[in-house]
Amino acid sequence: MRPGAGGAGVDLTTSVGTVTFPNPVLTASGTAGYGAELGAYVDLGALGAVVVKSLSPEPWQGNAAPRITETAVGMLNSVGLHNGGVGAWLNDHLPALRRAGARVVASIWGFTVDDYARAADMLADAGPEVVAVEVNLSCPNLQGGRHLFAHSPGGTAEVLAATAGCRRPRWAKLSPNVSDITEIAGAALEAGAEALTLVNTVMGMAIDPTARRSRLGAGGGGLSGPAMHPVAVRAVFECRAAFPHAAIVGVGGVARGVDAIELLEAGASAVEVGTATFADPRAPARVLAEVRRWCATAGTPRVVDLIGAAHV
Repeated sequence: MRPGAGGAGVDLTTSVGTVTFPNPVLTASGTAGYGAELGAYVDLGALGAVVVKSLSPEPWQGNAAPRITETAVGMLNSVGLHNGGVGAWLNDHLPALRRAGARVVASIWGFTVDDYARAADMLADAGPEVVAVEVNLSCPNLQGGRHLFAHSPGGTAEVLAATAGCRRPRWAKLSPNVSDITEIAGAALEAGAEALTLVNTVMGMAIDPTARRSRLGAGGGGLSGPAMHPVAVRAVFECRAAFPHAAIVGVGGVARGVDAIELLEAGASAVEVGTATFADPRAPARVLAEVRRWCATAGTPRVVDLIGAAHV
């Protein structure tokens, strides 16, 4: 095949721990709704997986509006984990993902360890299309940031140990807002995480100079988009160096195929596309096509050969 001619001969198969995906491009939690919303723009079954917004055991209303504001380098969000609860998602949203042939990664969160445990237990009998559970330890947009388990090795380990009831591989989604992410990552892996999702948003704030108040209803929020990409690359690289055999999913500022390639070479086995979908809901499919073409042009017949290549 001529290099750059679409990449039809490239093997994009990858594995995150014990879960095998047909390609390394997933959606990111919190940016594609309950999972099926992007179905009008993207063949969900053609993606590696769909990662749904974080679900709590009971419905949660989230933060006050405004919840999103654009910045020069991405966006700030303070949605506050608004969701209808695990039960409603299983009944009202998972069937559409099943019909679309999607592989699904459910994301869960809670205010307490018991909340996490109950959310995980509620997923125990979900269908086989739910291939993993991403344990969101790190959303920084709740009022005061008081509930970040990911800022503590002990808190991280306690939550991971409590979520085994989901009976699926668990991915620990960690925060970059720490002095040493490898310390937190090590605690997550020791407590049962099969993979690390690196990373969630960086805490930030935007003020309206005329109104003299925050542009977000809750004050601060989480910064995502292009500015997050170097942060994610470094976190993935450091955790791959510290834990050479750990499975890693890279997320942060992936808007182009080359962004995904960079995270793979840093050590990720898969990547998630998030904020880019707000401007272009077809972004996950476009990134996937660009990854395939990049591999073909570079003479890389298997995407797994890129994983951790920057460490060699």
